[in-house]
Amino acid sequence: MRTLIRDCMVWDGSGAAPFPAEVLVEGERIVRVGRGVTPDGDDVRVIDAAGMTLMPGLVEGHAHLSFCGAQRNTDLGDIPPEEHVIETLHNARTLLDAGFTSAYSAASAKLRLDVVVRNEVNSGRSPGPRIRAASPEITVTGGLGDENRLHMNRSSFGIVADGPEAIVQAVRTCIREGVDNIKLNISGDDFVPAKGGMTVMRETEVRAACEVAHDFGRRVASHSRAGNAVKRAVQCGVDVIYHCEMADGEALDLLEAARDRLFVGPAIGLIHNTLHEAEPWGITKAVAHDLGMERCLENSQRTYEQMRKRGIRVVIGGDYGFAWTPQGTNARDIEHFVRLFGYTPSEALQCATRIGGELMGLPVGQVREGLLADLLLVDGDPLQDVRLLQDRSRLRLIMKGGAVHKDSVAEARPAVRRAA
Repeated sequence: MRTLIRDCMVWDGSGAAPFPAEVLVEGERIVRVGRGVTPDGDDVRVIDAAGMTLMPGLVEGHAHLSFCGAQRNTDLGDIPPEEHVIETLHNARTLLDAGFTSAYSAASAKLRLDVVVRNEVNSGRSPGPRIRAASPEITVTGGLGDENRLHMNRSSFGIVADGPEAIVQAVRTCIREGVDNIKLNISGDDFVPAKGGMTVMRETEVRAACEVAHDFGRRVASHSRAGNAVKRAVQCGVDVIYHCEMADGEALDLLEAARDRLFVGPAIGLIHNTLHEAEPWGITKAVAHDLGMERCLENSQRTYEQMRKRGIRVVIGGDYGFAWTPQGTNARDIEHFVRLFGYTPSEALQCATRIGGELMGLPVGQVREGLLADLLLVDGDPLQDVRLLQDRSRLRLIMKGGAVHKDSVAEARPAVRRAA
């Protein structure tokens, strides 16, 4: 089956200005992008874009598909596995409905949840984005994700492993069970006793995890808020480093020197919403202040302003899946990049498309001949207002691999045409 999307303004994800074009899709690939594309034959479905913006599908770079509105870390451990699979499948569809055609997982709440849902989506039986499945968050005793007490074992989203040998076994077990990515909690977090400024996983433990994962051809991501945790992650070979808000000059120099091999992500959504939108769940302004969220936001702004200037590859994704960061609102991160970090709309959109595609390691994230046809048709111009992508009614067409997930183009009001 072939699909021709005609009379659209193409923003191709490269950073270039939008241009008028037709886009021809054959099977799962984009085969032509240009003016005057008129394929022969009767097997062509024609979509008249009426001047709307055609752009790459969004990429969630810090996905937690199995996080189901938790208020506490233990809420995720308390969900029975059968129900948890169903909720994760629901979240996958929710993310695709929001225009995210790819998701790079930053951790699964239980070992095989990401794996099972990835396989189900790949089979075509259930809708969802392309998924790079992650392990649970491998942590150390007392670290983020360890909710056990001497008198009681409690699960959350972590696998507790102490020492290089235990870490190696945990990594190998996760890989045996089918994950694409390993997640390590090198630092703590301001929501738990091991605070974000603490670096709690030792160098020998991090290095062992990276060596084993890389031997198996898997990537490693880390939770690294503390400056020392960022340095440890870079020096030991971590591929994707999340948070980084306490990175000092030395850490930023290390990140810049390794910018061609690694990615970072601020996960700013949870910080922002904890400060401004979490009161219904008991996190008042005073509680957020005591947790250090204002300082965390200020540090993030300082750090990611530097990341942008240094050309370090940054992806969107803000720890969506907690009660006050609901799944499906992930596109708010693009606005945060513009408003809080000083990115231009084009730069922020590239973080959500082209750079996300590089993180996925797949031919996605741009509207370009030969790439997979993961496409959005947006009623309006996201370069003028990135908030448009938070409005699902503006997403008139969602296509993944040439297959149409949503098509409401016929219902679209006439778009305002822009000069070519």
